[in-house]
Amino acid sequence: MEQEVGSRLRMVRTRLGITQRALARKAGVPSSTVSLIEGGRTNPSIGSLKRLLDAAGLSLAEFFSFEVAVQEKVFFHADELVEISSGPVSYRQVGAGKNQSSLQILYETYQPGSDSGRVMLTHEGEEGGVIIQGRLEVTVGDQTRVLKAGEAYLFKSTTPHRFRNVGDGVCVVVSACTPPTF
Repeated sequence: MEQEVGSRLRMVRTRLGITQRALARKAGVPSSTVSLIEGGRTNPSIGSLKRLLDAAGLSLAEFFSFEVAVQEKVFFHADELVEISSGPVSYRQVGAGKNQSSLQILYETYQPGSDSGRVMLTHEGEEGGVIIQGRLEVTVGDQTRVLKAGEAYLFKSTTPHRFRNVGDGVCVVVSACTPPTF
């Protein structure tokens, strides 16, 4: 809903040809409010939205009745990565989720000694990753190797596999799998 309201507000504002600051000033709200709403980072109160729409010359009914061509999100700030698993192993996903893309990209952090679990993982598809920091023991089938920063892995994920941080510090991995599994 937040993204829908934000996309609609951006469309209205750009059709009027005014800046976020100008719309905010006309509506009597902080300019940061317009930016946060349009970026989908906050959901406005009905009162704030009504003030913005009054300033744009629209009613709430008109605002929600027109069709919006939602622009595909291409770029993501670090705080927009979606935490899908936290604890000793953290997975932060790029994008909305497995129903939105045929590719899943994760920013993974493994605390010292942490692992993906005693039971080896298996699922359809392929996965690969690059170690950004630290050392990660990767087991795929009967093969095990400790990878360090700059090294990578790629395999069919129907083969049982497991990941474990064998270093003294945090291990950071950027991985991708297709199709998405989370």
